[in-house]
Amino acid sequence: MLKIDLKEIVKARGMKIPGLVTSLIEQIIHQEELNEILRVSYPKEGADFSDSVYSYLNLTLDVKGWENVPKEGRFVFASNHPLGGLDGIGLVKVLGRKYGDGNIRVLVNDMLMNVEPLRKVFLPVNKFGTQGREATKAINEAYASDKQIVMFPAGLVSRLHPDGEIRDLDWQKSFVAKAIESGRKIIPVRFEGLNRRRFYRLAKWRRKLGIKFNIEQIFLPSEVCASRGKSFSITFLPPVDPAAMKAQGKSLPDIARQIKRMVYL
Repeated sequence: MLKIDLKEIVKARGMKIPGLVTSLIEQIIHQEELNEILRVSYPKEGADFSDSVYSYLNLTLDVKGWENVPKEGRFVFASNHPLGGLDGIGLVKVLGRKYGDGNIRVLVNDMLMNVEPLRKVFLPVNKFGTQGREATKAINEAYASDKQIVMFPAGLVSRLHPDGEIRDLDWQKSFVAKAIESGRKIIPVRFEGLNRRRFYRLAKWRRKLGIKFNIEQIFLPSEVCASRGKSFSITFLPPVDPAAMKAQGKSLPDIARQIKRMVYL
């Protein structure tokens, strides 16, 4: 039986965290409830597992714009990232059904590789040392393959902005560069849904206080558990050709900004 064991994860990563702190974090992330989700979903993987998570939490997911998602072709699905968990699981749920688990790869923080039922569709992004080189090689191989690439170009969960709106930070230009390099079109994806407001406020105050450690990430699993009964939606927008946009004289950052604007229109 699969289960999340924070103490073992900390030990495997060579981190030195006092036992009392680890126990507190286990409560914050709702480790027992997460393991209950794993228990009822076992041994499902990929899209089947994602279906099970949505069912367990009584979530509804409305999908729009299916006509913009061709059955054939190689694409980069570039999505905003308002939730940090259930948005990725939702995309696995729908795109895994469309293309098959073996034909999608989702770029994620390497910590998420501890979610074993999604390992076969996840590609870890790790920038450091030997693991970083291995991750880069695996990502390059995925782009060169016929698999569909799913990613969140902001790299972080959406943030609360000064105007009171919750939206992504700047989208990194690398997803545009990789799409052009691999001859792929980009399908912009709008995921509509929010965590509790307190999550975004915590991120805002953490930055104001100058704390570099991403404290709010610890609370993302609890946001998954707190989402019970919510309704989300995914909208797939028409594919865009980044190579054609570049040929028109647009820079990679400009293309990234333009695609992000499409998502937020």
